[in-house]
Amino acid sequence: MAGEVLIDLVTGPDGRFDARRGGGPYNAARSLARLGVPATFIGRTGDDAFGRLLRDQLAADGVVLGVAEPSERPTTLAVVTLDETGSAGYAFYLESAAADVDEDAMRKALPPELTAMHVGALGLIMEPMGAAIESLVLSGLPGDPLLFLDPNCRPAAVPGYGAYRARVGAIARRADIVKASTEDLGYLYPGVPPQNAARALLAEGTSLVLVTDGPRPARAFTAGEVLSEQVPAVIVADTIGAGDAFGGAFLAWWTTHGLGRDELHRIDLVRPALRAATAAAALTCTRPGADPPALAELRARNWWPLLPLLSAHSVSPLASAGARALARGRLPAA
Repeated sequence: MAGEVLIDLVTGPDGRFDARRGGGPYNAARSLARLGVPATFIGRTGDDAFGRLLRDQLAADGVVLGVAEPSERPTTLAVVTLDETGSAGYAFYLESAAADVDEDAMRKALPPELTAMHVGALGLIMEPMGAAIESLVLSGLPGDPLLFLDPNCRPAAVPGYGAYRARVGAIARRADIVKASTEDLGYLYPGVPPQNAARALLAEGTSLVLVTDGPRPARAFTAGEVLSEQVPAVIVADTIGAGDAFGGAFLAWWTTHGLGRDELHRIDLVRPALRAATAAAALTCTRPGADPPALAELRARNWWPLLPLLSAHSVSPLASAGARALARGRLPAA
Protein backbone atom coordinates (compact mmCIF):
# COMPACT_ATOMS: atom_id res chain seq x y z
CA MET A 1 0.00 0.00 0.00
CA ALA A 2 1.62 3.23 -1.12
CA GLY A 3 0.11 6.57 -0.21
CA GLU A 4 -0.80 8.90 2.60
CA VAL A 5 -1.32 8.45 6.30
CA LEU A 6 -3.02 11.16 8.33
CA ILE A 7 -5.14 12.08 11.29
CA ASP A 8 -8.84 12.77 10.71
CA LEU A 9 -10.03 15.57 12.99
CA VAL A 10 -13.75 14.80 13.06
CA THR A 11 -15.99 17.67 14.11
CA GLY A 12 -18.81 16.81 16.50
CA PRO A 13 -22.15 18.59 17.01
CA ASP A 14 -20.67 20.40 20.00
CA GLY A 15 -17.82 21.80 17.89
CA ARG A 16 -15.17 19.58 19.46
CA PHE A 17 -12.66 17.57 17.44
CA ASP A 18 -12.12 13.83 17.73
CA ALA A 19 -8.70 12.69 16.41
CA ARG A 20 -8.91 9.43 14.44
CA ARG A 21 -6.37 7.50 12.39
CA GLY A 22 -6.83 7.72 8.63
CA GLY A 23 -5.53 7.93 5.09
CA GLY A 24 -6.83 5.74 2.26
CA PRO A 25 -3.82 3.42 1.70
CA TYR A 26 -3.13 3.34 5.46
CA ASN A 27 -6.69 2.17 6.08
CA ALA A 28 -6.51 -0.36 3.25
CA ALA A 29 -3.27 -1.83 4.65
CA ARG A 30 -4.90 -2.25 8.05
CA SER A 31 -7.91 -3.87 6.40
CA LEU A 32 -5.69 -6.40 4.63
CA ALA A 33 -3.77 -7.24 7.80
CA ARG A 34 -6.93 -7.68 9.88
CA LEU A 35 -8.16 -10.10 7.22
CA GLY A 36 -5.05 -12.22 7.58
CA VAL A 37 -2.97 -10.98 4.63
CA PRO A 38 0.64 -9.81 5.18
CA ALA A 39 0.72 -6.09 4.36
CA THR A 40 3.40 -3.41 4.09
CA PHE A 41 2.47 0.26 4.29
CA ILE A 42 4.74 2.51 2.23
CA GLY A 43 4.28 6.01 3.59
CA ARG A 44 5.82 8.33 6.14
CA THR A 45 4.52 9.49 9.49
CA GLY A 46 5.47 12.56 11.48
CA ASP A 47 7.77 12.47 14.47
CA ASP A 48 5.08 13.77 16.82
CA ALA A 49 2.31 12.45 19.03
CA PHE A 50 -0.01 11.87 16.07
CA GLY A 51 2.74 10.04 14.19
CA ARG A 52 3.37 7.75 17.13
CA LEU A 53 -0.36 7.04 17.37
CA LEU A 54 -0.42 6.06 13.69
CA ARG A 55 2.69 3.87 13.92
CA ASP A 56 1.41 2.12 17.05
CA GLN A 57 -1.82 1.21 15.27
CA LEU A 58 0.06 -0.31 12.33
CA ALA A 59 2.07 -2.42 14.76
CA ALA A 60 -1.08 -3.49 16.61
CA ASP A 61 -2.70 -4.58 13.34
CA GLY A 62 0.41 -6.42 12.17
CA VAL A 63 1.23 -4.09 9.26
CA VAL A 64 4.90 -3.64 8.35
CA LEU A 65 5.92 0.03 8.15
CA GLY A 66 8.05 0.16 5.02
CA VAL A 67 9.47 3.64 5.63
CA ALA A 68 10.44 3.37 9.28
CA GLU A 69 12.18 6.71 9.78
CA PRO A 70 9.63 9.45 10.59
CA SER A 71 9.67 12.81 8.88
CA GLU A 72 10.65 16.00 10.66
CA ARG A 73 7.51 17.56 9.21
CA PRO A 74 4.24 17.39 11.19
CA THR A 75 1.67 14.67 10.67
CA THR A 76 -0.81 15.31 7.86
CA LEU A 77 -4.28 16.41 8.99
CA ALA A 78 -7.77 16.21 7.53
CA VAL A 79 -10.69 18.09 9.03
CA VAL A 80 -13.80 15.93 8.62
CA THR A 81 -17.39 17.17 8.75
CA LEU A 82 -20.20 14.62 8.95
CA ASP A 83 -23.69 15.26 7.57
CA GLU A 84 -26.92 13.86 8.99
CA THR A 85 -26.43 10.53 7.15
CA GLY A 86 -22.89 10.02 8.43
CA SER A 87 -21.30 10.89 5.07
CA ALA A 88 -18.01 12.74 5.40
CA GLY A 89 -16.69 15.95 3.85
CA TYR A 90 -12.98 16.78 4.03
CA ALA A 91 -10.54 19.68 4.18
CA PHE A 92 -6.81 18.92 4.15
CA TYR A 93 -3.50 20.25 5.48
CA LEU A 94 -1.02 18.61 3.11
CA GLU A 95 2.31 20.40 3.60
CA SER A 96 3.31 17.72 6.04
CA ALA A 97 4.96 14.37 6.74
CA ALA A 98 2.91 12.09 4.48
CA ALA A 99 4.26 13.71 1.31
CA ASP A 100 7.86 13.22 2.37
CA VAL A 101 8.59 10.01 0.41
CA ASP A 102 10.59 9.78 -2.82
CA GLU A 103 10.91 6.94 -5.32
CA ASP A 104 14.14 5.62 -3.83
CA ALA A 105 12.52 5.28 -0.39
CA MET A 106 9.52 3.54 -1.94
CA ARG A 107 11.63 1.03 -3.85
CA LYS A 108 13.62 0.18 -0.74
CA ALA A 109 10.36 -0.36 1.18
CA LEU A 110 8.87 -2.87 -1.28
CA PRO A 111 8.62 -6.36 0.24
CA PRO A 112 10.72 -9.05 -1.48
CA GLU A 113 7.68 -11.13 -2.48
CA LEU A 114 5.22 -8.57 -3.78
CA THR A 115 1.98 -10.08 -5.05
CA ALA A 116 -0.26 -6.99 -5.12
CA MET A 117 0.24 -3.23 -4.95
CA HIS A 118 -2.45 -0.74 -3.89
CA VAL A 119 -1.97 2.95 -4.79
CA GLY A 120 -4.11 6.06 -4.84
CA ALA A 121 -5.92 8.71 -2.83
CA LEU A 122 -4.02 11.79 -1.66
CA GLY A 123 -0.76 9.98 -2.36
CA LEU A 124 -1.29 10.90 -6.02
CA ILE A 125 -1.53 14.61 -5.16
CA MET A 126 1.16 15.19 -2.55
CA GLU A 127 4.73 15.77 -3.73
CA PRO A 128 7.23 14.22 -4.02
CA MET A 129 5.12 11.17 -3.19
CA GLY A 130 2.77 11.56 -6.16
CA ALA A 131 5.60 11.69 -8.70
CA ALA A 132 7.28 8.74 -6.95
CA ILE A 133 4.17 6.55 -7.18
CA GLU A 134 3.65 7.43 -10.83
CA SER A 135 7.28 6.70 -11.73
CA LEU A 136 7.29 3.46 -9.74
CA VAL A 137 4.17 2.21 -11.51
CA LEU A 138 5.10 3.31 -15.02
CA SER A 139 8.67 2.03 -14.85
CA GLY A 140 7.49 -1.40 -13.74
CA LEU A 141 7.13 -2.91 -10.29
CA PRO A 142 9.45 -5.78 -9.37
CA GLY A 143 7.83 -9.18 -9.76
CA ASP A 144 4.96 -7.76 -11.88
CA PRO A 145 2.38 -7.74 -9.05
CA LEU A 146 -1.34 -7.18 -9.41
CA LEU A 147 -1.88 -3.39 -9.44
CA PHE A 148 -4.94 -1.93 -7.67
CA LEU A 149 -5.79 1.77 -8.08
CA ASP A 150 -8.24 3.63 -5.84
CA PRO A 151 -8.14 7.32 -6.85
CA ASN A 152 -10.43 8.29 -3.96
CA CYS A 153 -10.66 11.78 -5.47
CA ARG A 154 -10.66 14.80 -3.17
CA PRO A 155 -11.35 17.78 -5.48
CA ALA A 156 -10.70 20.35 -2.73
CA ALA A 157 -7.12 19.08 -2.43
CA VAL A 158 -6.26 18.88 -6.15
CA PRO A 159 -3.84 21.71 -7.09
CA GLY A 160 -4.34 21.36 -10.85
CA TYR A 161 -7.02 19.24 -12.47
CA GLY A 162 -5.24 18.66 -15.79
CA ALA A 163 -2.03 17.29 -14.27
CA TYR A 164 -3.96 15.24 -11.73
CA ARG A 165 -6.23 13.74 -14.38
CA ALA A 166 -3.24 12.86 -16.54
CA ARG A 167 -1.52 11.10 -13.63
CA VAL A 168 -4.62 9.11 -12.68
CA GLY A 169 -5.14 8.16 -16.32
CA ALA A 170 -1.56 6.99 -16.78
CA ILE A 171 -1.69 4.81 -13.68
CA ALA A 172 -5.18 3.50 -14.54
CA ARG A 173 -3.90 2.28 -17.92
CA ARG A 174 -1.33 0.15 -16.06
CA ALA A 175 -3.72 -0.97 -13.33
CA ASP A 176 -5.34 -4.40 -13.30
CA ILE A 177 -8.16 -3.24 -11.01
CA VAL A 178 -9.58 0.26 -10.58
CA LYS A 179 -11.92 0.85 -7.65
CA ALA A 180 -13.88 4.11 -7.78
CA SER A 181 -16.99 5.61 -6.27
CA THR A 182 -19.63 7.16 -8.47
CA GLU A 183 -18.38 10.53 -7.18
CA ASP A 184 -14.83 9.67 -8.27
CA LEU A 185 -16.02 8.76 -11.76
CA GLY A 186 -18.07 11.95 -11.98
CA TYR A 187 -14.95 13.98 -11.20
CA LEU A 188 -12.70 12.08 -13.60
CA TYR A 189 -15.29 11.87 -16.39
CA PRO A 190 -17.50 14.98 -16.05
CA GLY A 191 -21.00 14.53 -17.42
CA VAL A 192 -20.48 10.84 -18.20
CA PRO A 193 -22.76 8.23 -16.55
CA PRO A 194 -20.82 5.97 -14.14
CA GLN A 195 -21.35 2.86 -16.25
CA ASN A 196 -19.92 4.61 -19.31
CA ALA A 197 -16.96 5.90 -17.32
CA ALA A 198 -16.27 2.35 -16.11
CA ARG A 199 -16.36 1.08 -19.67
CA ALA A 200 -13.97 3.86 -20.72
CA LEU A 201 -11.48 2.63 -18.11
CA LEU A 202 -11.85 -0.90 -19.46
CA ALA A 203 -11.26 0.33 -22.99
CA GLU A 204 -8.04 2.02 -21.85
CA GLY A 205 -6.60 -1.22 -20.50
CA THR A 206 -7.97 -1.95 -17.01
CA SER A 207 -9.21 -5.53 -16.58
CA LEU A 208 -11.74 -4.94 -13.78
CA VAL A 209 -13.52 -1.80 -12.58
CA LEU A 210 -15.23 -1.83 -9.19
CA VAL A 211 -17.79 0.93 -8.61
CA THR A 212 -19.23 1.79 -5.21
CA ASP A 213 -22.27 3.98 -4.67
CA GLY A 214 -22.82 4.45 -0.94
CA PRO A 215 -25.64 2.18 0.33
CA ARG A 216 -26.66 1.29 -3.22
CA PRO A 217 -25.38 -1.90 -4.89
CA ALA A 218 -21.69 -2.09 -5.75
CA ARG A 219 -20.88 -3.10 -9.32
CA ALA A 220 -18.03 -4.91 -11.04
CA PHE A 221 -17.37 -4.27 -14.72
CA THR A 222 -15.36 -6.62 -16.91
CA ALA A 223 -14.94 -6.43 -20.67
CA GLY A 224 -17.98 -8.65 -21.17
CA GLU A 225 -20.17 -8.48 -18.08
CA VAL A 226 -21.51 -6.34 -15.26
CA LEU A 227 -22.06 -7.76 -11.79
CA SER A 228 -24.13 -6.09 -9.04
CA GLU A 229 -23.93 -6.82 -5.31
CA GLN A 230 -26.28 -5.52 -2.63
CA VAL A 231 -24.69 -3.80 0.36
CA PRO A 232 -25.71 -5.40 3.68
CA ALA A 233 -28.15 -3.25 5.64
CA VAL A 234 -26.48 -1.82 8.76
CA ILE A 235 -26.93 1.04 11.20
CA VAL A 236 -24.42 3.67 10.06
CA ALA A 237 -22.21 5.51 12.54
CA ASP A 238 -20.27 7.18 9.72
CA THR A 239 -18.81 6.29 6.34
CA ILE A 240 -15.16 7.15 7.10
CA GLY A 241 -12.85 4.46 5.73
CA ALA A 242 -15.62 2.37 4.15
CA GLY A 243 -14.19 2.60 0.64
CA ASP A 244 -10.71 1.76 1.93
CA ALA A 245 -12.07 -1.33 3.72
CA PHE A 246 -13.84 -2.29 0.48
CA GLY A 247 -10.60 -2.21 -1.50
CA GLY A 248 -8.61 -3.95 1.21
CA ALA A 249 -11.17 -6.73 1.56
CA PHE A 250 -11.41 -7.32 -2.19
CA LEU A 251 -7.63 -7.68 -2.42
CA ALA A 252 -7.55 -9.82 0.72
CA TRP A 253 -10.13 -12.28 -0.60
CA TRP A 254 -8.51 -12.38 -4.04
CA THR A 255 -4.94 -12.92 -2.91
CA THR A 256 -5.83 -15.27 -0.04
CA HIS A 257 -7.26 -17.66 -2.63
CA GLY A 258 -4.19 -17.48 -4.86
CA LEU A 259 -5.89 -15.53 -7.64
CA GLY A 260 -4.12 -13.11 -9.99
CA ARG A 261 -4.74 -11.01 -13.07
CA ASP A 262 -5.51 -14.03 -15.27
CA GLU A 263 -8.71 -14.69 -13.28
CA LEU A 264 -10.06 -11.12 -13.33
CA HIS A 265 -12.37 -11.93 -16.25
CA ARG A 266 -14.02 -14.73 -14.25
CA ILE A 267 -17.29 -13.31 -12.99
CA ASP A 268 -17.82 -16.41 -10.81
CA LEU A 269 -14.64 -15.46 -8.94
CA VAL A 270 -15.24 -11.73 -8.90
CA ARG A 271 -18.68 -12.26 -7.35
CA PRO A 272 -17.53 -13.65 -3.95
CA ALA A 273 -14.68 -11.12 -3.78
CA LEU A 274 -17.18 -8.32 -4.39
CA ARG A 275 -19.48 -9.78 -1.72
CA ALA A 276 -16.62 -9.83 0.79
CA ALA A 277 -15.71 -6.24 -0.09
CA THR A 278 -19.23 -4.86 0.33
CA ALA A 279 -19.58 -6.70 3.64
CA ALA A 280 -16.32 -5.27 5.01
CA ALA A 281 -17.31 -1.76 3.93
CA ALA A 282 -20.75 -2.07 5.52
CA LEU A 283 -19.32 -3.31 8.81
CA THR A 284 -16.82 -0.43 8.86
CA CYS A 285 -19.75 1.98 8.65
CA THR A 286 -21.21 0.64 11.91
CA ARG A 287 -18.44 2.19 14.07
CA PRO A 288 -16.87 5.63 14.21
CA GLY A 289 -13.83 6.35 12.08
CA ALA A 290 -11.77 4.07 9.86
CA ASP A 291 -11.98 0.83 11.84
CA PRO A 292 -12.02 -2.07 9.35
CA PRO A 293 -13.30 -5.47 10.47
CA ALA A 294 -11.29 -8.56 11.36
CA LEU A 295 -11.75 -11.81 9.48
CA ALA A 296 -13.45 -13.41 12.47
CA GLU A 297 -16.14 -10.69 12.47
CA LEU A 298 -17.01 -11.32 8.83
CA ARG A 299 -16.99 -15.09 9.27
CA ALA A 300 -19.25 -14.85 12.31
CA ARG A 301 -21.87 -13.25 10.04
CA ASN A 302 -21.21 -15.63 7.13
CA TRP A 303 -19.98 -12.58 5.20
CA TRP A 304 -16.68 -14.11 4.01
CA PRO A 305 -17.55 -16.33 1.03
CA LEU A 306 -15.95 -19.61 0.10
CA LEU A 307 -13.92 -19.97 -3.07
CA PRO A 308 -16.06 -21.72 -5.71
CA LEU A 309 -14.80 -25.13 -6.78
CA LEU A 310 -12.98 -24.58 -10.06
CA SER A 311 -11.84 -26.71 -12.95
CA ALA A 312 -8.07 -26.90 -13.18
CA HIS A 313 -7.94 -25.88 -16.85
CA SER A 314 -9.81 -22.60 -16.29
CA VAL A 315 -7.65 -20.95 -13.63
CA SER A 316 -4.01 -20.47 -12.73
CA PRO A 317 -2.23 -23.44 -11.09
CA LEU A 318 -2.03 -21.57 -7.76
CA ALA A 319 -5.76 -20.81 -7.69
CA SER A 320 -6.65 -24.34 -8.74
CA ALA A 321 -4.48 -25.76 -5.96
CA GLY A 322 -6.20 -23.42 -3.51
CA ALA A 323 -9.63 -24.65 -4.58
CA ARG A 324 -8.62 -28.28 -4.16
CA ALA A 325 -7.16 -27.60 -0.72
CA LEU A 326 -10.34 -25.82 0.31
CA ALA A 327 -12.40 -28.78 -0.83
CA ARG A 328 -10.26 -31.04 1.36
CA GLY A 329 -10.75 -28.76 4.31
CA ARG A 330 -7.12 -27.63 4.49
CA LEU A 331 -7.87 -23.94 4.17
CA PRO A 332 -10.00 -21.93 6.60
CA ALA A 333 -13.65 -21.83 5.59
CA ALA A 334 -16.14 -19.06 6.12
